[in-house]
Amino acid sequence: VLQPLTQGWALQEILLKATPLVLIAVGLSFCYRADRWNIGAEGQFVMGGLCGGGIAIATHGMVGFWILPLMLCAGTLGGMAWAAIPATLRNRFGVSEILTSLMLVYVAQLFLDYLVRGPWRDPKAFNLPQSVNFDAAATLPALFSGGRVHLGLVFGLVAAGVAWFVLSRTLFGFSVRAVGESPKAAKFGGFDEKRVTLSCFLISGGLAGLAGVAEVSGQIGQLQPSISPGYGFTAIIVAFLGRLSAPGIVLAAFVMAMILIGAENAQITLKLPLDLARVFQGLLLFCLLGGEALTRYRLTVRR
Repeated sequence: VLQPLTQGWALQEILLKATPLVLIAVGLSFCYRADRWNIGAEGQFVMGGLCGGGIAIATHGMVGFWILPLMLCAGTLGGMAWAAIPATLRNRFGVSEILTSLMLVYVAQLFLDYLVRGPWRDPKAFNLPQSVNFDAAATLPALFSGGRVHLGLVFGLVAAGVAWFVLSRTLFGFSVRAVGESPKAAKFGGFDEKRVTLSCFLISGGLAGLAGVAEVSGQIGQLQPSISPGYGFTAIIVAFLGRLSAPGIVLAAFVMAMILIGAENAQITLKLPLDLARVFQGLLLFCLLGGEALTRYRLTVRR
């Protein structure tokens, strides 16, 4: 696992994998602090990439500085719209946001698969399920000359800094914590629980959508049937591993990215299955949740 820290190209891959994890996990921290369980960040990530990639496909062959900002806005709004569905269903009808957000993941994935294999398929791709390659005007610039690390890393760090300030220094952050820790006290304090729920989901979905469009425009360079190796689900572990705090999330994202790159190296050198990394992630989450339970409750043996 420590081998990626000694190789330059592997360090860049760690930064690439940490970028979407930071963005998604920071957004999820708002929901989880408010005791709202957004499990569908994977679908919001896909919708962000789909909406931003749609702008790149529609403007293929054009040149203009406005294309990339329009893509980023479209991806963010796409993720927000997808996250607003479970929030609205919870506020209006009391439907569990866990089920609705999770089921919308598969809807988003299948919708992307349909578009890439159908209307948005590149006619010159020899019948392969992929869109046209994005133009230079629709591609996120690299941070270093000749490197693969793109501007999305800056977005993640800025989002983490803003989230830390909002959650710890603003009235909205206090309302989020109040709703999550004591809904009745928050209601007596004048905070609207439904408004906080919708706001947290919009923030979470917007950051996940931004991560999605940054992934397709910064690293992949086109739309494919699958644009995520499971970033939305891995970010849940990152959020809790970082104790729902922005600085902790940034550190946890880099640790998780290092584990993923280390697992890929172990697959090549030691012939170990790549799924071993996912098993390790699951065990890490179980240990983390077990530690949380043991800090709240004391086990006693009685006759």
